Amino acid sequence: MVNTINAQRQTFNSQGAILSAIPSTIPNQIGSDDMGPLEGRLFTKMDPATGRALCQVARSSAADVDLAVGKAKAAQPAWAATTVVKRGDILRQIALLMREHRDAIAMLVSKETGKSKKDALGETDAAIEMGFFVAGEGRRFYGQTTTSAVPNKSAMVIRQPLGVAGLIIAANTPIANVAWKAFPALLCGNAAILKAAEDTPLSAWAFGVLARQAGVPDGVYTTLHGLGKEAGAPLVEHPDVAVISFTGSCEVGRWIAETAGRRLAKVCLELGGKNPLIVCDDADLQNAVTWTLGSAFSNAGQRCAAGSRIIVFDAVYDRFRNMLVDATKKLKVGAGDTDDYGPVINEEQMTNMLGAVERAKQSGAAVLTGGERLKGDRYGDGYFMAPTIVEPVDPNDEITRSELFGPITCLYRVKDFEEAIALANDSPFGLTAAIHTQNINRAMTFIGRIQSGVAVVNGGTYGSEPHMPFGGLRQSGNGWREAGTQALDVYSDLKTVYINHNPNLT
Repeated sequence: MVNTINAQRQTFNSQGAILSAIPSTIPNQIGSDDMGPLEGRLFTKMDPATGRALCQVARSSAADVDLAVGKAKAAQPAWAATTVVKRGDILRQIALLMREHRDAIAMLVSKETGKSKKDALGETDAAIEMGFFVAGEGRRFYGQTTTSAVPNKSAMVIRQPLGVAGLIIAANTPIANVAWKAFPALLCGNAAILKAAEDTPLSAWAFGVLARQAGVPDGVYTTLHGLGKEAGAPLVEHPDVAVISFTGSCEVGRWIAETAGRRLAKVCLELGGKNPLIVCDDADLQNAVTWTLGSAFSNAGQRCAAGSRIIVFDAVYDRFRNMLVDATKKLKVGAGDTDDYGPVINEEQMTNMLGAVERAKQSGAAVLTGGERLKGDRYGDGYFMAPTIVEPVDPNDEITRSELFGPITCLYRVKDFEEAIALANDSPFGLTAAIHTQNINRAMTFIGRIQSGVAVVNGGTYGSEPHMPFGGLRQSGNGWREAGTQALDVYSDLKTVYINHNPNLT
């Protein structure tokens, strides 16, 4: 198998052509080598739009993790000794290569997620912008210079790398998720090992190809593929991995926090959301409907920032509901550029969502539209689910308290602003939130009282930018923020420096 992978590597190892086709087998990228898993096992990646096999993928084990960590640990000191400006220059080169090959990257994203080429291009562009932003921070790698109470003593704070960073990402926006973690981890002088989401190996592979081409030294950046329990868990448990950054479910996040915490490793968790969007009685209802559609259904609802709880004032509830249901019924589901969203990432996720809707119905809820798997010639065996709106839903029902990660949203009727805020905050999560109102007093009060990491006025629950911090409260994360300059705090540590001098010795 290793010989097959090396032959594929040579076949595609020409500039411009390297990302233009999907290898039959996706390898690990460890050091300068494309490698099959040491135990020789593979798993099949399915195409969400067709339900058919797309490619085979390396199924790594603890042995592969140990090999990767060893190479990363050996390579990291020299990378840390490289100036941060030079590291930023190399990261800028990755971003430039991504921009040069954006169509090829977007093709890979589209194939592995089932989303349209148009949406995949938008995601790729966001990843490129993240690269340019972080690369620029190589010339703004600020510490702090301050005063001392002692004469002839200078005081300052500088950043230092942590060592080996373990990066574990989700499948919903794969190339953006790679960029979100890899760029700041590398800028800070760490060696980084990315465990790709098993459902999206192609974009992670593509990033690894371009990182090598851009001049990232051997061993400094590694891509590992495999299942969570077999490849992700050993990365979390490895004693030489100094920081774990994870995006995914609360259940796995809790295990990571507990496991890595036993050895006092640094842990950054960006977990789920059950994000409220409040529609007040003075809202521009058409604008609110537009943003609700995007929040609830774009990317097939596969966003931690998806708007899955739509809280509407009683005075406009019926009118808003009718407008939203009518607009939702007009959405086009499919993998084409004229479609509004594509399939969910795998069959298990689709089955779980259908089960949650069925249990809500058994508890007395009504499905206003959707609630079923889409079938027929247009959809084949793909994992397409109709956009789904459910009402009435109790605040304590499973469908209210659990993140479903699909094109499902729930409507809630409230009498006024106070009841809306109370319901919005009544959640195990606290990631994003939005309000639609023309009243500046309401808007400002909402910003102050909503318990979330992101608050939006007259917009959607999603749409964060690369230069802004993103994260949440409670079960949405453990307090760290990625993106923005705040990501540097995740991947570096602070060193306090004192310099004493004697003016008599000048």
